[in-house]
Amino acid sequence: MYTEEEYLQLSGIQHFAFCRRQWALIHIEKQWEENFLTADGRIMHQNAHNPEFREKRKDKIIVRAIHISSETYGLSGECDIVEFHRDDKNGISLSDMEGNYTVFPVEYKRGKPKKDDCDCVQLCAQALCLEEMLCCDIPEGYLYYGEIKRRVPVALDKALREKTMRFIEEMHQLYARKYTPKCKRTKSCNACSLKDICLPSLDNHGTVSEYLQEFLGEL
Repeated sequence: MYTEEEYLQLSGIQHFAFCRRQWALIHIEKQWEENFLTADGRIMHQNAHNPEFREKRKDKIIVRAIHISSETYGLSGECDIVEFHRDDKNGISLSDMEGNYTVFPVEYKRGKPKKDDCDCVQLCAQALCLEEMLCCDIPEGYLYYGEIKRRVPVALDKALREKTMRFIEEMHQLYARKYTPKCKRTKSCNACSLKDICLPSLDNHGTVSEYLQEFLGEL
């Protein structure tokens, strides 16, 4: 169990899955720079995060900007949207609502579905928190992508859950050490808003002594 002082930002797990160094720069060193991609994503989330907006469509309740947390995993944050679908056979009861409901987290993303699972682990982390808070099982969630303007179902299976929990544990270990991993340069670095802070091209020189030896050797 973690105390509230040890909680990490749940949204950081997407950064961590994408690049451990990016996560550390943001969440340990408190560095941040915005570019078009991050600004576009921020605007999309602002539109989705309206806690005053609650909608009921037949047997479905839609709630936005729900604050969630977990003592077990030491995380806190917000869900873009959580949908409650009436399911009297397998669902859970909700205050002031008739019947039982199953729970589906919905995370908004600006782009399109990715080949990696960075977005999926963030959704899974949300589900882990919701399961602890609501004492329920959440087998599936959704990722809504702004570029294709539709949602994609994500099975929250054992493999994804185990990977998500490994990431969470590693995040806590690095945060406790206040350790920023070295850069592993990839083509994704060019689109990163922190590339001028991270300086991945300089990191490729290795240590200072190695860089000086290489420089002096050229002279």
